[in-house]
Amino acid sequence: MSKVIAMIPARMGSKRIKNKNLRLLDNKPLIAYAIEAAIASKVFDEIYINSESDIFKEIADKYNIKFYKRPEYLALDDATNDHFTLDFMNNVEGDKLIQILATSPFITPEQIIEFTQDALHCDTLISLSKVKIESLYNGKPINFNQKEITPPSQLLEPVYAYACSLMSWSYDNYKLNMKKYGAGYHGGDGNIQFYQLSGYATVDIDEEDDFKLAEAITQIKSKTPQYYKSGDVYDADRDRVLLEDGVFNNTMLEYNKEVANIPTIIESNPSDEAWSHTVVNSKSTCATLIAQMAGEGNRLHYHNNWDEWWHIIQGEWEWYVDGRTLNVKKGDLVFIERGKRHKITAIGDQQSIRLAVSREDVDHIYEID
Repeated sequence: MSKVIAMIPARMGSKRIKNKNLRLLDNKPLIAYAIEAAIASKVFDEIYINSESDIFKEIADKYNIKFYKRPEYLALDDATNDHFTLDFMNNVEGDKLIQILATSPFITPEQIIEFTQDALHCDTLISLSKVKIESLYNGKPINFNQKEITPPSQLLEPVYAYACSLMSWSYDNYKLNMKKYGAGYHGGDGNIQFYQLSGYATVDIDEEDDFKLAEAITQIKSKTPQYYKSGDVYDADRDRVLLEDGVFNNTMLEYNKEVANIPTIIESNPSDEAWSHTVVNSKSTCATLIAQMAGEGNRLHYHNNWDEWWHIIQGEWEWYVDGRTLNVKKGDLVFIERGKRHKITAIGDQQSIRLAVSREDVDHIYEID
């Protein structure tokens, strides 16, 4: 039975993005995504990080995988994939090598499983991305005729490019090609096959703009699709939302102090009318004190992509949540999941105050009959 080894190359000397394999993407080092996908696939006998730097040994130890320290000369700018891969094969026993690039953070365990299964039936397996668009090479058309009407894109012959996110070689065949041609990366002699990647898995981070794209993808991947509904009103303007809810005395520019004293803020505002005071406003969080009198509150609404919570500072409130009514008081914490319709009304015989924790740009969606 073949011994299948995963190798994740990671050198420190990246010129276009400094230390890119260690740079945080959604609070994790970039290389962590490849490691976690490889572990989750459960198809490897051993998983290695291949690097000249001991900092990657720390990461390997954290994930309980192995570390191969390549020679320094194989981490220089003129070092080739062919040679550092041969060096690895000469020092790490195996039959089949699967290379997973740390710069491709959106490779899934399922894709690794399918790729590895295919790799067992050939000498070299190369991942590709498919593009269906008019393409040129050296200024000449590849898949279209400049003297003919442009066909619909779905009828164009696809063009394939190396994705390189996943590569595979049989040890014996690779070594033979290196001995014969001085190169083995592209397969040389032997059975060469191709594996098509699609979607986010084709993203490979080489430039700063690639990293920014990856950061955007990590944000949108977790979002639920939103669809326009006829008659609904979408409002992400926090100031306007408060004004429409009858809160006219709004302090919105005194936020993000290192220490904010809530009782002092409350004492500095009127006790017989509605007001708000934003205490935190960052990329991830917006926290606002909202005071209202009995009978006052907000309008029935929901949020598509945001869970919201409140801490009751003073008084009593009535929460309508998808057909149910909750009565809450000072000291309670209320949590409402995204998508749930809710309406808040102050009750009792005194001013009620809640600390609303959300995000500044969250859509309030109002259903209009």
